[in-house]
Amino acid sequence: MVQNIKTKCPHCKSESIVKRGTFQTKAHGKQQRYFCKNCNKKFIERNGFYRMRNNEKKITLSIDLFYRGVSTRKVQEHLKAFYPHNASHKSIYKWIIKYSKKISQFTDNLKLKVGQEIQLDEMEYSRRKYPNRKGVDKNWFIDCIDSKTRFMVSSEFVRGREQEEIKQVLKRAKDKTEEQVKVVTTDGLTAYPYAIQKTFTLIEKSNTKKYGVTHNRVNASKGEGFNIMIERLHNNIRQRTKTFRGFHGSIESANAIMKGLEIYYNFITKHQTLKRCPYELAIPELKEKLNNPNKWLSLIELSNTNN
Repeated sequence: MVQNIKTKCPHCKSESIVKRGTFQTKAHGKQQRYFCKNCNKKFIERNGFYRMRNNEKKITLSIDLFYRGVSTRKVQEHLKAFYPHNASHKSIYKWIIKYSKKISQFTDNLKLKVGQEIQLDEMEYSRRKYPNRKGVDKNWFIDCIDSKTRFMVSSEFVRGREQEEIKQVLKRAKDKTEEQVKVVTTDGLTAYPYAIQKTFTLIEKSNTKKYGVTHNRVNASKGEGFNIMIERLHNNIRQRTKTFRGFHGSIESANAIMKGLEIYYNFITKHQTLKRCPYELAIPELKEKLNNPNKWLSLIELSNTNN
């Protein structure tokens, strides 16, 4: 008799499976074993920590400490004091990259309930080249934030801040907000108007003059003030990233770390003005799914289910 089990066989995708005993592991404790009646193979459920040699509490603790400002070497010292089998700082770095990428694949596709204005800006960063090369590359972190919910809608760590890179960020913002945005506020960078036109469409250049967004330029060098909300966000990001002394290695790993910062800002830490996490306003339906104090663990489980 086939039991009513929600999981599927990872080999043949069949639902004709039954429970077939358990076994004990050092990292994850007791594990349920399943048997597929279709392909006659045994398996365990492949959650977000499948084949990881460390348990989920230890991994998510390390990620959380890192994004709260603790270096990977300091996290290693912390683990050494509380866990018998310590992890190296290199392993901790790999966890940060792996799970920041995994969660962002889920969060980058969420639909948002936002206001009518997003603020777009960029920050310059240095990135040291691979160990067999000399010199430093100048890269950019481009992001946009919703003025109403303070949710960081989209971000990318990229090689330059030309039109194509800006379009990449704006395209994702358009996909996540759909027709809600009416104003895009930026500084005076010349690449912005073309990128906005190619993604959101500028209302003054539309055929009917009824559909599209307004481009609001705020040039601080001309005494027009600052885009306060996104500048405040950038101050917080710089406070964390200044201890890196520049990124090392590939641009993909640097982007993964910044994606983790986006996740931390949107889902983990409370906004000082809002007194809540930005996702609670932008994605209220997630509040019940993220009621676990360990939100990193909940986000990994959600990303594993939806990917």
